[in-house]
Amino acid sequence: MLFNSIEFVVFLPLVVSVYFLLAPRFRWIFLLIASYYFYMSWKLEYLLLILFSTLVDYFLGILMASKPDKKSRRPYLLLSILINLGTLFFFKYFNFFSEQVHYLFGERETTVIPLLNILLPVGISFYTFQTLSYSIDVYQGKQQAERHLGYFALYVSFFPQLVAGPIERFSSLAPQLKQIVRFSYDHLTAGLRLILYGLFVKMVIADNLAPFVDAIYKSPDSYASADLILGIVFYSFQIYGDFYGYSLIAMGSARILGIQLMENFKTPYFSRNIAQFWQRWHISLTNWFRDYVYYPRGGNRVVKYKWIGNVLLVFVVSGLWHGANWTFVVWGALYGFVYLVEHALSKLIKLPQNNTLQRPIILFLVLKNFAIVSVIWVFFRSPSLNDAFEIFNNIFNSPKEVAEHLDIPVFIWFMFAIFMILEVLLHNKRFDLVTYNQSGIVRWIIYSVLLFSTIACAGVENFAFIYFQF
Repeated sequence: MLFNSIEFVVFLPLVVSVYFLLAPRFRWIFLLIASYYFYMSWKLEYLLLILFSTLVDYFLGILMASKPDKKSRRPYLLLSILINLGTLFFFKYFNFFSEQVHYLFGERETTVIPLLNILLPVGISFYTFQTLSYSIDVYQGKQQAERHLGYFALYVSFFPQLVAGPIERFSSLAPQLKQIVRFSYDHLTAGLRLILYGLFVKMVIADNLAPFVDAIYKSPDSYASADLILGIVFYSFQIYGDFYGYSLIAMGSARILGIQLMENFKTPYFSRNIAQFWQRWHISLTNWFRDYVYYPRGGNRVVKYKWIGNVLLVFVVSGLWHGANWTFVVWGALYGFVYLVEHALSKLIKLPQNNTLQRPIILFLVLKNFAIVSVIWVFFRSPSLNDAFEIFNNIFNSPKEVAEHLDIPVFIWFMFAIFMILEVLLHNKRFDLVTYNQSGIVRWIIYSVLLFSTIACAGVENFAFIYFQF
């Protein structure tokens, strides 16, 4: 069930209505059933997998809590990691691993390690990391083990953020699921504002850019250098609008139910460097790797060569988390390399304190960072490394005569201009809070423009959210 579908338009009001009509002691049951139904709408078999993951970490959490120290809890943590990552490996990375073995040793190995015809379950990377964070926190003594199986299951499967995040911590989400919440007009309006802007960003911006991006990546040798560069820039905004739009709708849906999800994006394309970009893009995943990979390995409190290794490990693993392909590994490694270079340069170059000089320099840094991010996105979007290199090769060696040109309708440029204006106004701010502080006339003008644009200018094709594949 997609957020941008008629089914969800019916599903969400029904869930909200029944949820608040029920007595508080029954609400978790209904919300759990609704979340499972939401997940089952993709494929019934997916439910068995999320139930398995839920039961494993629930019982292992209780077993860890019964032990007095980390040493006695460690076997249960290792079992949780082994089962969770093993399941993720089987469904997401087994065929990739098998293909590498075949490549190295030849086709004779196909009888030993066969390729499996398995479908990647929607959202498996997200809820696997969410349950793992719970197990690690219980092991470290930061979190009490949850004794109520129903509430733990709801934490794992809460439908707004189930399939594409944000990756919530148990200490943040679970207490909100347990609290008694009365229907609130303020929560309703705040949630609807977030949903409205999320639909605009997804359906008007991301979905309208998608066909042009697809055309460029499908046949890069058919377009001139300028078209290829435009297609690369379009993809930067397509994936941002797609994932940002999902996150806004998730936050809005949860907010109507009285639950506050963490922000996953903070105008990342206004970042001055890669470090700042990753603090503003997919924030919940960045924080996960920081807390459960980077810090446990010593972070920056180790000798320099180990710190460099920690940085590269986090970025490479983050790339691999996104998909079983060398393109994602290279994508992550490039971010790590640029991060290290920028970190070294920051020790040598200091921004001038003069405000007059600072502004153009900051603008240059923002544009520079956006250009770097856009180039690295090419590896993320390309089906293979060869396809990515072909894009770059055709940019610098564009044929004199090209078969096609990107013909961008005027309304897309107009919608894109509205989006960019809103992004400037929302720098370090949230849409629902900014609009709430405006006068009634200004608020309704914004609502009307966004609603009309979403109805009249939504992409012709209903594209699934990009991050559902992760």
